[in-house]
Amino acid sequence: MKRTIAHMADGRELIYFDRRDDADRSAIDERELPPRPVASELRYDPLTEEWVAMAGHRQTRTFLPPADECPLCPSTPGKLTEIPASSYDVVVFENRFPSFSTNLGSYAEAGGLSEVRPGVGRCEVVCFASDHTSSFSRLTDEQVELVMEAWADRTAELSEIPGVEQVFCFENRGAEIGITLAHPHGQIYAYPYVTPRTRQHLAAAAKRPGLFAGVLAAERVGERVVAANEHWTAFVPAAARYPFEVHLYPHRQVPDLAALTQEERAAFGPVYTRVLRALDGLFGVVMPYVAAWHQAPVRQGRDLAYLHMELFSIRRAPGKLKYLAGSESAMGAFVNDVLPEEAAQLLRSQVDH
Repeated sequence: MKRTIAHMADGRELIYFDRRDDADRSAIDERELPPRPVASELRYDPLTEEWVAMAGHRQTRTFLPPADECPLCPSTPGKLTEIPASSYDVVVFENRFPSFSTNLGSYAEAGGLSEVRPGVGRCEVVCFASDHTSSFSRLTDEQVELVMEAWADRTAELSEIPGVEQVFCFENRGAEIGITLAHPHGQIYAYPYVTPRTRQHLAAAAKRPGLFAGVLAAERVGERVVAANEHWTAFVPAAARYPFEVHLYPHRQVPDLAALTQEERAAFGPVYTRVLRALDGLFGVVMPYVAAWHQAPVRQGRDLAYLHMELFSIRRAPGKLKYLAGSESAMGAFVNDVLPEEAAQLLRSQVDH
């Protein structure tokens, strides 16, 4: 793998990850760009004990442009994009409209009982392929392995930023999920706090030693397994919240992507892309989904955490979506219309095709 660092016209960092050592990455960003926005402000909710980022500059971000105006495609004569090169394998760059940043401004008190502090951190975009019409499910095993290398690289590097407490790699896919760009890509958030979901996971694991490994061991011998190989198992969890939800666990407990071996990284793609293609095959339409890597925080709970991915879709049937309405949105109390065992059987039927 070749790793090349470049910079955009406004100073943002851009990193190419290439399979070939002779890839030419000398192209420069010739655009005229406005100054970068200052970091968001964080406000503390004393009722939930959670931080909320206020990032008003994100209201102006690009929203579903036509394919010939996509900012994630390679640059061509007369059309300059976020990526100066004429082609690429995998590229990562700082988000132009970040939720978190190291470019700090001034932050006034909000009043009430809410504490305010700067949204220190970093947000990056990960482009999986230069082909605008592709998708993660269509990547080769070698391409997925390169994405894994990029994720691991960024996890390790972002964890070193002062003030960063957790690194989150994820992909939103589909207009139903709320994407703003259709090009195959994901994002990475380097948070200045440990997220609520991770705090819940670590609290549960602290009460029950070996919890994550126990969940995996129980699911590996059950009817909810969707796909597996020597290093990974994909299964529908017994208490799935979404109609079609799959968790992917490595067979060895590690805290984050950077801790995976080369063999484990290479083995992820063959299982994951089978699951993605199975999702697309369920109803004969492209399945919207969120793919979320759960990693250990930077400075706490690393012995308790267990790296895994949670993949879920809000589509519950042809032409029907699961909306997070009153119970889910207001109370956080989920109701699932599809039995996990039924979902697993349906997905297995597509994996075997």
